[in-house]
Amino acid sequence: MSQESGPSQDQISTIMGGATALARQWAAGAARLRSSVLRPLAELVPAETTVPVSQGDDDWWAALWSLTCSATELAARPTAQVQLLEAASALQDLALRAVRDTTPEADADAVVGDRLAELDRVTEDAWHGIRLVHNGPYLLTGAVRVTTHLGEPVEARPNMALCRCGGSAMKPWCDGTHATNGFRDGKDPKRVPDQRDTYVGSTVTVFDNRGLCQHSGFCTDRLNTVFHSGKEPFVTPSGGRMDEIVAAVRHCPSGALSFGVDGREAREQVDQAQRPEQVEVSEDGPYRITGGIPLVEEGGAPVARPVGASTEHYALCRCGQSQNKPFCSGMHWYVNFQDPSAPEEPTVFQWAGGYPAFLRLTEAFYSKYVPEDPLLSPLFAGMLPDHPQRVASWLSEVFGGPELYSGQFGGYHRMLSEHIGKHLTEAQRHRWAELMYKAANEVALPNDAEFRAAFVSYVEWGTRLAVENSQTESKPPLNMPMPHWWWVCDATPQGRVSALAPVEEAKPTLAAPDEPITYADHVRTLFRKQDRNSMKFVFDLWSYDDVCAHADVILERVRNGSMPCDGVWPREYVEQFARWIEAGKPA
Repeated sequence: MSQESGPSQDQISTIMGGATALARQWAAGAARLRSSVLRPLAELVPAETTVPVSQGDDDWWAALWSLTCSATELAARPTAQVQLLEAASALQDLALRAVRDTTPEADADAVVGDRLAELDRVTEDAWHGIRLVHNGPYLLTGAVRVTTHLGEPVEARPNMALCRCGGSAMKPWCDGTHATNGFRDGKDPKRVPDQRDTYVGSTVTVFDNRGLCQHSGFCTDRLNTVFHSGKEPFVTPSGGRMDEIVAAVRHCPSGALSFGVDGREAREQVDQAQRPEQVEVSEDGPYRITGGIPLVEEGGAPVARPVGASTEHYALCRCGQSQNKPFCSGMHWYVNFQDPSAPEEPTVFQWAGGYPAFLRLTEAFYSKYVPEDPLLSPLFAGMLPDHPQRVASWLSEVFGGPELYSGQFGGYHRMLSEHIGKHLTEAQRHRWAELMYKAANEVALPNDAEFRAAFVSYVEWGTRLAVENSQTESKPPLNMPMPHWWWVCDATPQGRVSALAPVEEAKPTLAAPDEPITYADHVRTLFRKQDRNSMKFVFDLWSYDDVCAHADVILERVRNGSMPCDGVWPREYVEQFARWIEAGKPA
């Protein structure tokens, strides 16, 4: 991947000229074109170079797509410079976003699919992996699967520039902020030393490099008899069963942990060779890489890794503050790195933690509870190796997630076929449900009343259908849609003020006696977030129209003390609300 003989300056200047003309025509995309296309390309041509700028094209959408294809073709060459790859990534992102913005929703997926297929053909022979840009983004090449922390797929492109500085306004995509916020990619001399420690136990030896750890807590939270947060020794491998230690090591996202048996490291067991290539954008944390995606420096040399590090799975800094760049060192916790806020009304899938949470559940269930149970073990002795993944995909989709099961395995008809003729008994059904609840506790699925009500209700419903459909005389309908489960009676976790939650303090803006009163400036501030959530089953206290429509009832309730639900309003709050009504309910 030498950069000595990349695309010519004339070719790069042509791309720059097209991007300049497009920026003059397309106001919505101008800033991104300048920050993520023209800026990196300008590094490849002398300052005195004259860039040929056309008069522009009346069809800016067609011009954007033509420019994207040209840049992508140049970037696919083995000698392409990283600056060209960064520009091509931005153009692909802009072009596909433009499709979404300008195409009717019913047609957008098909158009995007055609465009991606065209880009894939251009880049099918290109090197794939992750390249580091010095003081810049991660360049991901090869249309690798990218997911959110919930397991939801992110629309991938052949070239993607992922934010590395932590400052992008469109995370995880790079928007060029690294060029203006002083981001530097050097390692901190004060980082945790690169040192691999060996902990010998009675059945298994654990290897650990604290200098690579991202401090996700997967090991200490799930197996605290072996892995000890803030204590020495960090690992006591005789404190747990071998299978539990192996599972904890294999789930380490940073690659800092490994294990050995009989004096030999079992790296081939730690690194899961069959795992597909994937980049997970973890919540408020690093990129978690699995599947052995190559990681190279800007010039193409493999990135130097700490002692004993895995190349199959590793975690890359996303906050820009790691002491061990490019690898995550856990600094995102200390700098309070945050992604955009979660939805105010999450689905059961989102509240549970998404596909990763359901996968933890099914892996624990089928690896620990089923094999030792005499009722269930004969049923699952011949299950497919990926059965836990299939059930996790099913649960994810049922509880409001993406089409992980129907998209990969065939939907309701496929699940039905797994039960027909199995002659399941009520005793087996009851045991399956009982052990599933135990596994849910073990892997720390949410324990609030609302989630457990939704989870248990579906398990009870689904297992009873499974028994019914499995009998010899059953004739289940074959083409039913996927079931979808939501909050029981629309009771969401935010809709109830927990007795254990800290009381939210109101911060109202009280109008002066001679000051005009409005909903936006004064009345809206009377209602806390917990007030809004507790009443959303009826109306929205943060909606002007809703409060206007129900103003008299609200006034009656705040006067008699039945609202809000955790106390009585002070007199001045009630008077402000009454004054607003008397003033004609101004917005």
